Amino acid sequence: MAFNLTTISPSMSDKETIFIWGASDNATEYSLCRKDVSRPMSCDVLATSKITNAIVNDIGVIKNLLSEYFVIAKNSYGEVASNERSLTPQDLTPLIQYIKASNPELGDNFGSSIALSSDGNTLAVGAPREDSDGAGVNSSEQANNNANDSGAVYLFRYSGTTWTQQAYIKASNPGSGDNFGISIALSSDGNTLVVGAHREDSDGSGVNSSEQANNNANDSGAVYLFRYSGTSWTQQVYIKASNSDAGDLFGASVALSSDGNTLAVGAVQESSNGTGVDSGAQANNDEDFSGAVYLFRYSGTTWTQQAYIKASNAEYFDYFGASVALSSDGNTLAVGALFESSDGAGVNSGAQANNNAYNSGAVYLFRYSGTTWAQQAYIKASNSDDEDIFGISVSLSSDGNTLAVGALNEDSDGAGVNSGAQANNNADSSGAVYLFRYSGAIWAQQAYIKASNPELDDNFGSKVVLSSDGNTLAVGASGEDSGGVGVNSGEQANNNVNNSGATYLFHYNETTWAQQAYIKAPQPDVFDKFGSSVALSSDGNTLAVGESGEQGNVNANNSGTVYFY
Repeated sequence: MAFNLTTISPSMSDKETIFIWGASDNATEYSLCRKDVSRPMSCDVLATSKITNAIVNDIGVIKNLLSEYFVIAKNSYGEVASNERSLTPQDLTPLIQYIKASNPELGDNFGSSIALSSDGNTLAVGAPREDSDGAGVNSSEQANNNANDSGAVYLFRYSGTTWTQQAYIKASNPGSGDNFGISIALSSDGNTLVVGAHREDSDGSGVNSSEQANNNANDSGAVYLFRYSGTSWTQQVYIKASNSDAGDLFGASVALSSDGNTLAVGAVQESSNGTGVDSGAQANNDEDFSGAVYLFRYSGTTWTQQAYIKASNAEYFDYFGASVALSSDGNTLAVGALFESSDGAGVNSGAQANNNAYNSGAVYLFRYSGTTWAQQAYIKASNSDDEDIFGISVSLSSDGNTLAVGALNEDSDGAGVNSGAQANNNADSSGAVYLFRYSGAIWAQQAYIKASNPELDDNFGSKVVLSSDGNTLAVGASGEDSGGVGVNSGEQANNNVNNSGATYLFHYNETTWAQQAYIKAPQPDVFDKFGSSVALSSDGNTLAVGESGEQGNVNANNSGTVYFY
């Protein structure tokens, strides 16, 4: 006899979802299923029950966005399946989780940077304007405000039901204005953490310099690397550039390989006129703010600098190193130069020597052969234009063969994937994202992606992140203005909540990219900047979104929060 799955009821208080169904005659047991056609009877079993309901923890918003559920009734004579039901957008909203700092305060900007482990169960959150003068891991000084904008990072672990703060991390040499936490990255297993402090001031150079206590090189920048032993976090190294200099902003961006043993660091205001890999010109300052990237490798006992990398067309104020990404093996590197100014378009344009498109931006691809690093590609947007800032954000797939690039100030009014409107400038700073694939021989643009609701100053593309296989893409648009709530709200066309922010999820189905979700905070507010940062688990089924301007229930503007979907 047929029976029906009648109710799916998520609970906001405990993040549980209750499933209720009618009885099937003579059934002795029921299996609650998420539909998966690769399994017997298309059933991914979530729970078994002798009665007509089941409670399931950790349903997850993204994983179940397009899922269908049903029940199988069983007895000694056989099995029968119920109808199928899906979660509505309204059902999904109560499943959104959020995290605040243990010491939330005015202006800390918790959520400005975030990173997830591969399994999505370890989260690092940067608060670059946190103010305590504590030092090291789990300092007892987090309640004071004695070191303005020194910055902090918070580590959280997920138990399967709840998120718990595991560590509160400060620099070993915290100083006012250092902005520790401006950039962060985690290894795949979540046990190695790297933190950038781009305004740290010591004049030390190299790895574990003894000069970290001084402030002789204002805003030279530093990077800190921490390891988790299984019981506690400890700082392993303190890293400075080999040519550390005042104002270089070393640590503005960071990236780690999957094993945590290869590190890339951007120094956007490094000023040498060198070009290419390991230029001998790093000691001069003849090309202000051209930018550089530094590669470090861990041998099993020590960290050493492996390469000093400049753009092939390094020039004044290009900000090469504003964004960096590494492949899983650490042998492919993508570098954004958001203010690069050539009017070239596409891959390996011959126009890189000119400056005819001011601040259009560029991205550079490098490969490591096993002995040396070499530039593989110079990439521009297909519709490169003045002030687009192509390269503000970059992300690579695990194999290094898919690249996403954000251009937050791109101006077309096109919507969706591969719009034919990319040549116009009718929506200033609406933003765009560009997808590139490597065929084994060449890089080529695969897609030009706009928001489903592109509008003036939305800054779509300010942050991008790819899943491990390169087939799921999350895009932050921290300037988006709608008053929509949760997932796939019908309110995206309005502009009722200025700079509340949004995040967009896209998926590639082996032939085309398509938008899968339009995501808002559960309680959007003006200037919350939801989408300030984005992170995905390796499989693309867990999404974390930073909202650095949120004030929440602590009545502290810009204290910040992070949401999980």
